[in-house]
Amino acid sequence: MEFGKAAHLRRRREFLAVQDRGRRLFARELVVLAIPNGCGRARLGITVSSKVANAVVRNRIKRWVREAFRATAAQLPAVDLVVIARSGAGSVGLDGARAALDGARRKLAAGEGGAR
Repeated sequence: MEFGKAAHLRRRREFLAVQDRGRRLFARELVVLAIPNGCGRARLGITVSSKVANAVVRNRIKRWVREAFRATAAQLPAVDLVVIARSGAGSVGLDGARAALDGARRKLAAGEGGAR
């Protein structure tokens, strides 16, 4: 699946809406928050603070999350996802990013996930 502009959260207010009202679906080194949207497809936003690591590692984390999203986007309902990287996220790798998004997908399918 392509990761074009339609699959991105691009505005600050979109990120803040997910962070304020979203459900926490997965929380280890990668926190996944979700909120239903009216777009008809899943969209992704990624937040990696400069406190997490240097620019090379931050960009690597974002590439891993985007690739994991591409693999699972077809199975996701119409939600806005925000993935927040915590310290230690530089060691999760692509498999860790896939596990985080797959865990979020399973909780969405089961209707789980606590309100925030």
